[in-house]
Amino acid sequence: MTTIGLLHPGAMGAAVGGQLVRAGHQVLWCPEGRSPQTRERAEANGLNATDMKPLLSDAEVVLSICPPAAAEDLARSASGYDGIWVEANAITPHRTARCATLLPASTVVDGGIVGSPPTGGKHPTLYLSGPASADAIVNLFTGTDVRTQVLGDRLGQASALKLSYSSYQKASRVLAAVSYGLAVDHGVDEELLAIGGKRPGSYLTEVDYIPKTAARAWRWGPELIEAADMLRDAGLPDEMLRAAAAALARWEQAKDDGRMDIAKALEQLRRSPG
Repeated sequence: MTTIGLLHPGAMGAAVGGQLVRAGHQVLWCPEGRSPQTRERAEANGLNATDMKPLLSDAEVVLSICPPAAAEDLARSASGYDGIWVEANAITPHRTARCATLLPASTVVDGGIVGSPPTGGKHPTLYLSGPASADAIVNLFTGTDVRTQVLGDRLGQASALKLSYSSYQKASRVLAAVSYGLAVDHGVDEELLAIGGKRPGSYLTEVDYIPKTAARAWRWGPELIEAADMLRDAGLPDEMLRAAAAALARWEQAKDDGRMDIAKALEQLRRSPG
């Protein structure tokens, strides 16, 4: 059994932690400053609550899975940690490297999670890169619904892959929602779906996903900003992703709303932010 710290159990983190618990590991989390919903998720997945200090002293491995904006602050708060730190946030390779400098005593492994939380038979993949300790993380997830793949020994490779995929997948979902909203306004939505259906796998036909996109917009927007920054640094055009992030900001009131329907999601999308 390995003792693992999880910071913090959001929808993805809690489900990943639950997989580790079911694999026989002990997973610790810190409830200080967290919401009642976070506590419910943690308890439902068998995570053990403790303070930050004992978490960092007892955990052999810490998984950092938090909103992109909080990644460096979280690393800074754990600056004395001397175990394996898995930086599994949707941030640029440059920010991953900065997190590593904030954790001088840690062995930092770069991570990127692609896919939905591991519940209901879903199997996300945790991509890993960095030092040899990445192999130790692979072993933790043996027999779980979380797949793992080591990309190489360079810190930042997993982060780059995660954001490269996000830049396509999330922006495509936004564009599909905007396109469908436009077709609805002109009474040609059924015809649009018929055209989209001619291309297998087109997001354009998955209108039931529009409310899910709205509910996740508070997380997806910052991810697209991270991806846009990476595009800018690579000399590639970043305006498309910044525009998609601006569209997602119109759904800021829809955070984790599991009851929203398509009509309400499109209504909120039509409103100007602010």
